[in-house]
Amino acid sequence: MPSVSIIIPCYNEQATIRTLLEAIYAQTYPRAGLEVVIADGLSTDRTREQIAAFADAHPDLHIAVVDNPKRIIPAALNAALKEARGEIVIRLDGHSWPYPDYVERCVADLEAGLGANVGGIWEIRPGADGWLAASIAAAAAHPLGAGDALYRRAAKPASVDTVPFGAFKRELLATVGFFDETLLTNEDYEFNARVRKSGGVIWLDPSIRSVYFARGTLGGLARQYARYGFWKWRMLRRYPETLRWRQALPPLFAASLAGLGMLGIFLPLFRVPLAAEIVFYAAALTAAGVREAFRKKQAFLAFGLPLAISVMHIAWGAGFLWSMIKGIFVKSIAPAKK
Repeated sequence: MPSVSIIIPCYNEQATIRTLLEAIYAQTYPRAGLEVVIADGLSTDRTREQIAAFADAHPDLHIAVVDNPKRIIPAALNAALKEARGEIVIRLDGHSWPYPDYVERCVADLEAGLGANVGGIWEIRPGADGWLAASIAAAAAHPLGAGDALYRRAAKPASVDTVPFGAFKRELLATVGFFDETLLTNEDYEFNARVRKSGGVIWLDPSIRSVYFARGTLGGLARQYARYGFWKWRMLRRYPETLRWRQALPPLFAASLAGLGMLGIFLPLFRVPLAAEIVFYAAALTAAGVREAFRKKQAFLAFGLPLAISVMHIAWGAGFLWSMIKGIFVKSIAPAKK
């Protein structure tokens, strides 16, 4: 039975960290073979108190906390990796919830040699109460929001580009290195790009399941996806071959809206294609929203789903374009604080 280290980047997660620890404690994998390493970005809430209280109440589960003064996710993962002692490493997040057999299934797939990094399906759930949070969660799981990201909707095992909350043997780090701390996000995708370039397989197993809690507000959603888009461009500059159609469409859409809008101010002729694009886009999202509302018997999705998906597309595309512009005019882009 290989030993397993679960590494968790964490910052101000007092509302969810205990739920995650309880889910880890309930794993079917032998507890004697588990350790939890939490890299905390010097939380200012009661996160550390919650961790300490749980550790005191459950002494049979080894829990360690290390500091992450940089307060960025890849630095947290690296700090946790340096502390971890397990033969197998599984990455989770402070706002996630793994199914009870999560660790057991990850280890089984790795031991069977199915992939160098294995993971499973995200079940997207609302991060807050109310119709808007439910709409955001539905949008994050919808094909128009997730594109061809199989980890949000796959039904069969497959070799993929990336997986969330991956599991890998520690020896893999000697081949591909640690997480890239120059990226504020997309660190999993970039890590998996190096795994694939080294000849390793990224394996998606739908029987491996975890719950991910989506953003609860449109503002939080917009900031999240603008950040995704911004750092995706930086990652693509290193690995242009990893570009997928779903990643190209949002910046093209945002660029067309901005370009036609600016031209339309001076040349009325361009207002016609702009209006046609907006009407077609709105109609497509509305049709998807109505279909989802009927399917889930939640009337608010007819309006909420199109609203959330449009925020995701425009924020992601705008972030991507802004990163391109900065890359043209600024030779070195210093990572922003989280």
